[in-house]
Amino acid sequence: MGCCVSKSGGDSKASRVARWRSTGIVALRDSKLKSLPDEVLELEKSVRTLDLTHNKLVDLPVEICKLINLQRLILAENLIERLPINLGKLQSLKIMIMDGN
Repeated sequence: MGCCVSKSGGDSKASRVARWRSTGIVALRDSKLKSLPDEVLELEKSVRTLDLTHNKLVDLPVEICKLINLQRLILAENLIERLPINLGKLQSLKIMIMDGN
């Protein structure tokens, strides 16, 4: 009882972060992002899939290496000009999609 009570209807920041943590999937497609939100980086070990398709990202922060269990990084349709040198530290990374940058 009370395990799934929501104080507010809709998609609050807290409920999004809780969903990302439980599923391991962070889907931020078509969000007009210019930078990666800090709350994504704070999830660290929880994130397995990060979908940032069709945003306005120019680069990724070096802190991306905190996502040590990241397996799929989807950066299609952004404005990526360079990748952080430490991206190679993501040893679980299996798929990276960069089409349309």
